[in-house]
Amino acid sequence: AVSSNNRSVVITAGHCVKTGEGFHRNWVFVPGYDQGRRPYGTWVATELFTTPQWDAGEDLNYDVAAAVVAPLDGRRLVDVVGGQGIAFNQPRGRRMYSFGYPASSPYDGGRLIYCSGQAFDDRLMSRNLGLNCTMTGGSSGGPWFVNFTETTGAGVLNSVNSFKYNFTDSWMFGPYFGPEAQAVYDAAQRAGTT
Repeated sequence: AVSSNNRSVVITAGHCVKTGEGFHRNWVFVPGYDQGRRPYGTWVATELFTTPQWDAGEDLNYDVAAAVVAPLDGRRLVDVVGGQGIAFNQPRGRRMYSFGYPASSPYDGGRLIYCSGQAFDDRLMSRNLGLNCTMTGGSSGGPWFVNFTETTGAGVLNSVNSFKYNFTDSWMFGPYFGPEAQAVYDAAQRAGTT
């Protein structure tokens, strides 16, 4: 969940909202999920957004999306769980923290896992950021933060878990948040929530 004008925006990976021909259905966000517990409830998406590049051709450089969620019990998402900051067009190579719910072995998808370190540029197949991280499948769409403070859990969203190469399990990649990611965020925060 990120701060936004409508107080209802979740940022994730493009492939978490759309693969192939159509957008996913029955999309929900469960903040604070832990071993089956849903302390803040289940928030239903009313609209999904992604970049034109992901929508048209699933370009990994633009694997970014946003969901706008409906109010729950009359309250907006950010009013219940808070909203992280978000930044675009930032310098590369910064210290970052990545979070996710990896579900493939040795993980079971039940708890939040994180990696941290200095981001590096992918020089193989994309223009994405890389991070040393052994999270597995299921962690897709999880946030990458700069200026993250472990004691408060506050940071500034600056990428999301996108993909890994088959030949190494020690790197995770996420898209650079440039103007395309900003356009997705701007469209989502202008959207209604009902």
